[in-house]
Amino acid sequence: MRIRGLSVKQYLDRLQGFHGRAAPGAVAGGFMVELAYRRLPQGRLCDAVSETWSCLPDAIQLLTPCTVGNGWLRIVDTGRFALVIYDKETGRGARVALDLDRLAAWPAVKTWALKLKPKAEQDETAILAELLKAETRLYKVEKVKVERSSLVKKKKIFTCPSCGESFRGLRRGKCSYCVGKASFYRVEEKS
Repeated sequence: MRIRGLSVKQYLDRLQGFHGRAAPGAVAGGFMVELAYRRLPQGRLCDAVSETWSCLPDAIQLLTPCTVGNGWLRIVDTGRFALVIYDKETGRGARVALDLDRLAAWPAVKTWALKLKPKAEQDETAILAELLKAETRLYKVEKVKVERSSLVKKKKIFTCPSCGESFRGLRRGKCSYCVGKASFYRVEEKS
């Protein structure tokens, strides 16, 4: 089995360096990206959507040119373990998701996917072994057409009247920090 031209071992090695470890969600994500690309025309530019913030975006970023930074990867947190990769021009693509009906044969993956036990009580070695043995057999693939207008919000650059910094937004006014929506830090000293 190859994952976007890499052997599974090569993918796991790269994943270790990129994600920090071969986490089950990122390992599964490699097989999911491969399944999606098998359904897409070759040589086309694609965009991607991850339906979760956890692990899956890193598999997409590692295996495709789609990153959060270049805007080709969007995260629409539906809470589902799924991804969509689609042709930039036509919007046609593939959605790949964990198929709960297929988990009966893979008890460690089922425990992980459905959080049947707390993470500390899960056997990650068994989960990874099952994911690697199952390869692409745990997932369902759907043909989809992405309505790009539902994903793209045309943001402009504005200057905040309070702090004087520029920010991306849909309308003029104060930035998120100055209205208290993004106050994850406080300034202790200015230089």
